Formats: sequence, structure tokens, C-alpha cells
Amino acid sequence: MDRRPFVGVSTYLVDASWSDWRDRRVALVPERYTSYVKDSGGIAVLLPPDAPERAPEVLARLDALVVAGGPDIDPAYYGQQPHPLTDVDTVERDVWECALLRAALAAGMPLLGICRGMQVLNVVCGGTLVQHLPDVVEVDVHTGSPGKYGTHVVRPVPGTLLGGLLPEPELTVPTFHHQAVDRLGTGLRVGAHAPDGTVEAVEGPGFTLGVQWHPEQGDDLRVMQALVRAATAARTPELDLDLGLGLGLEAVEAR
Repeated sequence: MDRRPFVGVSTYLVDASWSDWRDRRVALVPERYTSYVKDSGGIAVLLPPDAPERAPEVLARLDALVVAGGPDIDPAYYGQQPHPLTDVDTVERDVWECALLRAALAAGMPLLGICRGMQVLNVVCGGTLVQHLPDVVEVDVHTGSPGKYGTHVVRPVPGTLLGGLLPEPELTVPTFHHQAVDRLGTGLRVGAHAPDGTVEAVEGPGFTLGVQWHPEQGDDLRVMQALVRAATAARTPELDLDLGLGLGLEAVEAR
């Protein structure tokens, strides 16, 4: 019996209010991420921040990893002091997502970094970031407006993983970011640019991909569908046996 792959999605750790509850600490992620996974053929599994040493154990139960967008990673991770507009209040998430990415890279697990997730991937691989993109581009098309995504053109690089998934010369994508890749991390290559030269995608060995835009906010499923295909292809019988899938060992062995 085949099963849909389990795709781990990292989450925010924030104070939120709902119904009769106010300012409660919660682990959450926008629903568009889970729909993006579901609509692409996977099962989304939310990953709240945890002890970093548990990252390999967590990933052993999954088939792929998505590191979601969100606030800025602390620039101390790449040896810089914070820019005045850098948001560094994500200590638990920084530690956890770095651990998840290191474990996924070590295991060769299919992974996708979205916006912040791409930036954390670059930093984990030894790269650096432009801390405030409006300081270095003539016209900022990347940031959007408060509570609203913007759009701009990206140009996939032919011959790359992303260029194979998105073969058109350019496409318009949802965007909301004020930071970007500066020095590229070791083992990564650029998969797409914006017309102003901003790095819009990075990729590494196997299915290791980061995109600077927010594909979950649009209707184009091709990137996530490719992650799901890679996760399905990489899944091993041993992993299915380890999970048991709720069938009992005899039922699993009889498949």
C-alpha cells in the first residue's frame, strides 16, 4: 500500500489571541503552507521548535522538509551585527531550523526553504545575507506592503534544478522580504535572479532548493509537487517499517 509522503513544515513560535484567549504562546504557520503541501500530494506535519539535538530523530519520521518564511535570522549566525531594521526576536526558531537543515542536508533529505527558509539554508551553508535590501537596490519591488504580498518577476537559470521545474524565461511571483542572499553558501548555486540581480533561488545536492518568494501564496504547485515526487522516490521500505503506519508489523510486512 502506497502512502502520501510526510512533509515537515517548520512553525512560528509567537504570542497570539483567539476566541476568549489572549496573548497565548502558540506554534503556528499560515494555513497556505499546509494547503500547499496537501494540494501537491503530501501530508503536512507541523514542526514546532524543539531541542536541536532532536532534529535527526524528528526527520527520521518524515520524508521531506519545508522551512517556512518568517522574521529574520539573527545575523550573529553569519558574523554580523544587526541592521536597525533587522528583526532578531526568533531565538528558538533560529536554533531549531538550523538544526533541521543541518540534519536534512546530512541525510540527503529532499528539502525546500521558502523566503526566510532559503536565507537560513544559505547561512547554514556558510553564506551571508544583505540585511536590508532597500539599501542596495534602486527600486525595491521585494518588500510588499504591511500585511500584503507584492509581486515581481523572477528569471530561472537554465540548466538548474529550478530551471527544469520552471522552464519559462521569467514568471511573476508573490513576494515579501527585505533581506536577500549576499555571499552564497558552500555547495550552493543560484537557481534564479530578479531583474535587479537579487538572488531568488539557491540549490544544492539532490533535491535541496530554496526560493526567495512565497509559492504557497500563489496557484503554481510545480515546486512543491517536485518536492513531493522527490520525497516519494527517496522513501525506503525500512522507513515504512519503522513508522508502521498504524497497521501493525504483520500488516506492514504483508504488503
